[in-house]
Amino acid sequence: MRPYTLVNVGYRSTNFYVIGSGRTRLLVDLGWMGMLGAMRTELQRKGIGLTEITHGFATHYHLDHAGLAQELKASGMLLIITPEQLSAAPVMKQWAKPQDNYVDVVLDDAQTRVVELSASRAFLAGLGIDGELIHTPGHSDDSISLLLDDGCVFTGDLTHPALVEEKDVEVVTRSWKTLRDKGATTIYPGHGPVRPIGT
Repeated sequence: MRPYTLVNVGYRSTNFYVIGSGRTRLLVDLGWMGMLGAMRTELQRKGIGLTEITHGFATHYHLDHAGLAQELKASGMLLIITPEQLSAAPVMKQWAKPQDNYVDVVLDDAQTRVVELSASRAFLAGLGIDGELIHTPGHSDDSISLLLDDGCVFTGDLTHPALVEEKDVEVVTRSWKTLRDKGATTIYPGHGPVRPIGT
């Protein structure tokens, strides 16, 4: 596997990860709505300029994970989105209040790339990142995890098996099994500390 750097630039109890490989800076999860200044500050604190973010991917389209998607695109980021997420992105605006300063996501422009899951490995390889995108519903139907070939997996808010509601047990269990079967060993969650997949 090719070497990469990994930096958590999270704020407000949410983790946002920058994966660096060569000239690529892939931001996994795209910030809280209306808080571009906080994202810029945290990036700078970790030695990363906002305009260095070349690509961005949201594990799911909730306002604490994808709220800055359009503003980051305006700063030069290419948004990576899967077909499973296309209907979820426009729905975010219904949860935002005027004072939140949310900027609606535009999906039909040159700064957006729709990537099929089956093509994700080749697409990421073109960025210098060895891994793939995997559909892992449970927290939301549009939840997608990024699994790197070294076993690190970025799961967003995929529900921990011990906390799942009875109605969601089957789908959550299946998502976690898929990740384990594909070699996931270490969870980088949207909230909370990094942990082994078995805990």
